[in-house]
Amino acid sequence: MLPLAYFKAEPTEYVIAFAGGTPRRQGTGLAFWYWKPTTSLVLIPTGTIDALFALNDSTGNFQPITLQGQITYRIAEPSTLAQLLNFTINPRTRAYRSDDPAKLNGRIINVVQTYTRSALQQLGLEDALRGAEPLAQNVMAQLASDPTLAALGVAPMGLFFTSIKAAPEVTRALEAEYREALQQRADHAIYARRAEAVEQERKIKQNELSTAVDLEQRRHDLVALEGTNAREQAEFAADAARIQLAPYQTLDTRLMLALAFRDFANNAHKIGNLTITADILEQALRQNAGENGSAA
Repeated sequence: MLPLAYFKAEPTEYVIAFAGGTPRRQGTGLAFWYWKPTTSLVLIPTGTIDALFALNDSTGNFQPITLQGQITYRIAEPSTLAQLLNFTINPRTRAYRSDDPAKLNGRIINVVQTYTRSALQQLGLEDALRGAEPLAQNVMAQLASDPTLAALGVAPMGLFFTSIKAAPEVTRALEAEYREALQQRADHAIYARRAEAVEQERKIKQNELSTAVDLEQRRHDLVALEGTNAREQAEFAADAARIQLAPYQTLDTRLMLALAFRDFANNAHKIGNLTITADILEQALRQNAGENGSAA
């Protein structure tokens, strides 16, 4: 087997070739031949890395809480990290020869937990449960200037909490309280709707009553007006009749009878039967004679 081998790194991999304990070549995405018996290869990823975590902590009011989230980071100083952790690989399989690369995530998560705990001490349970985004922003701001990460050559890129949960019994209590609040709001809405319906019904009844009163008032005014008109009409008719009969008041009864018979004759076609007896004429004439005698 030849002691020479060829190695090619990916564009997101930083490779360092050590020979005799001294770095012979290093850089991102290098491709080269190396002497296998005396060369060790260190391979450090330079792309973004996502590290999932789950933390158990407590809030400022001593309530246990569980947080799940993810931090995204990149190795900004590969040569610095190579001096602190063993990233040596098997060139043939590209597998790491130690568990140091796995320890890196643990160290970063420990830093995240430290700042998360500090931030949670300033929050009550309900604020913590509602404030995933502000909490992540707070922790991220402190990670950006953390000396431990800077010493490792690590640059945090982003942090978010996917889940923040209280203890199961506390969660049930909060859910019960929230359900009760929702039920109260629903009851208030029902009562308000009923009150509004009653108020609308009252307004409708009041409008109907006002309309009825107005109609009755108009009817009263109409009846009064009709009575006044009828009375005036009767008075006008009576005055007209008096004026029409005034000339006949001084006439002789016999003349009146003559005029009456003339009218009978003129309207004979309209009269069916007319009976005038001698008694009627005699009584009329006698009454006329008596009136004339009294006048004399």
